Amino acid sequence: MGDRKLVQYIDELTNKERNTIMKLLRNYNFNVQSITKIRSAYRIDTSEGPICLKKIRRSKTKAINGNNLVEELEKHGFYYTAKFFKTKDAYLFVKHKKVFFYVTEWIDGEECDLNDIDEACNCVRLLANFHIATSKINTHRLKVKNNLKNWPKIFNNNLSDLERYKKIIEKKKIKNEFDVQYENYIESFYNRGMAALQMLNASDYYQLSKEANENKTICHDSFYYQNIIKKGNEYYIIDLDSIIIDLHINDLGKLIRRLMFKKAYQWDFDKAKLLIEAYSEVNKISKSELEAMLAIIAFPHKFWKLGKKRYLKHKSWSELKYMHKLTKLVKYDSVEQKFLENYIEYVNSYED
Repeated sequence: MGDRKLVQYIDELTNKERNTIMKLLRNYNFNVQSITKIRSAYRIDTSEGPICLKKIRRSKTKAINGNNLVEELEKHGFYYTAKFFKTKDAYLFVKHKKVFFYVTEWIDGEECDLNDIDEACNCVRLLANFHIATSKINTHRLKVKNNLKNWPKIFNNNLSDLERYKKIIEKKKIKNEFDVQYENYIESFYNRGMAALQMLNASDYYQLSKEANENKTICHDSFYYQNIIKKGNEYYIIDLDSIIIDLHINDLGKLIRRLMFKKAYQWDFDKAKLLIEAYSEVNKISKSELEAMLAIIAFPHKFWKLGKKRYLKHKSWSELKYMHKLTKLVKYDSVEQKFLENYIEYVNSYED
């Protein structure tokens, strides 16, 4: 965990919550000094240093996976994660009602600033080193979801959803501004999604998936600023709860896609190229991987997700918020197209 910009995420603890946490921590050998709730975790200051208390619902597997992964990574010289602490009885978690709690180190640094391209490049180098280290570990100790060969299915399902949103809007007797604007863009984003699917099928995705399945390659699957901590001149990757088996380019592609919508990036291919090359100087990316990664970046995931929140989940946002999010998405339409053209040129001239 880090402290940059975290003040806005601090929540006040209720007495009941504080008492529950104190009761849970009696299972550990810590002398508690203070408790702070930050996002979905708790920073516990102790005489031995700060620790992080997290909760998981339904299954304790995530905590076991996280601990086993950290131990395996350390065996292979990767120490840039948060270590897990066991209870007095050597358990990895404590159960309270139907919720499991576990404790890790609190990495006392700051969240990385991905708006800074130099810092973002350092973060993808961390990701590349993480991927190299995970490729050496014993995955038999991990119970991890296998996401390989799911991309075409996910793309197809999301495209079907776009068709569904269109029908929902068409059936409306009264359409508001969001309905009209979203419907106007559905065809354009649907075509982009189809193009991404064709790119995927034209790439060596299935061969890459076969190799990744044999090697059981691990992805973080949530590699973003809140899970990357800068401490001094070193970077740490935290929250290993979401790990999956997938192509490594899943992590890098999703990160690039998310960053391109930020004001500091605005689908500037030169910045994406810097990120790709920073990763590749540590963990070489093949031409086939670059081709498959383009499909991840090109697919209109955010447009599909916004439609899902509106027409399927009926998220109770104000019309102003819905319109703000849609406007932000579509304003990059032309530069996004130029980005894809530049990416394809880059792939065509790329040498393994």
